Amino acid sequence: MEFILHKGRPKTGEGRLEKEMKVYDLLDELGIEYSRLDHAAAMTMEACQEIDKALNAATCKNLFLCNRQKTQFYLLMIPGEKTFHTKDLSAQIGSARLSFADASFMEEFLKITPGSVSVLGLMNDTQNRVRLLVDEDVLKGEYFGCHPCINTSSLRLRTKDVFEIFLEAVHHEMTVVRL
Repeated sequence: MEFILHKGRPKTGEGRLEKEMKVYDLLDELGIEYSRLDHAAAMTMEACQEIDKALNAATCKNLFLCNRQKTQFYLLMIPGEKTFHTKDLSAQIGSARLSFADASFMEEFLKITPGSVSVLGLMNDTQNRVRLLVDEDVLKGEYFGCHPCINTSSLRLRTKDVFEIFLEAVHHEMTVVRL
C-alpha cells in the first residue's frame, strides 16, 4: 500500500468530520507543525505498522482506562510494541483494579470512538475528567504518530510540541509512568 504524506491540514473539510477539522484548527492556532497521512480505517496496532513506516514515526498505543467504581478515567500512552500489565500501572498511580473503560465514557469525555483514541482527544475534555498517563519511553522519540480523533488519518507530531504546547493549551498535565 502506498501512502502520501501531506504537510498540514487537508485543503478542504469535504468528507471529513467536524471533530477532525477542529484538531487541525487547534494545531494551526498553536503553531504546531504536523504531517498528515490519510488511509483506510486503522483499527489495530498491526494496521498502524505500515502507517508508522510512512510517517517515519512510531504510533503510540492509547488505552482508555478506569477504576472499578468508574469514577476515575485515564488515557495511557505507551509505545506500540509494549505490553500493558494492569498491576505495573496500578501501583504507580495509586488506583487499584484498573480496566478498560466503556466506549460511552470515551465518547462523552473525549468525543472519540474506539480505534480513534489519541492524546488529541484531550482537547474535548474541558472538565478534566481524564488523567493523562505517559510511559517514559514515549517521551524519548523526537516524533510520534497519532490519530486526529478519527482513525482514517494519522499525524506525525513533534513530541515536545504535544507535551509542552498542546497539553498546556488544553489545560491537561501528564503523569509519567514506567511500564
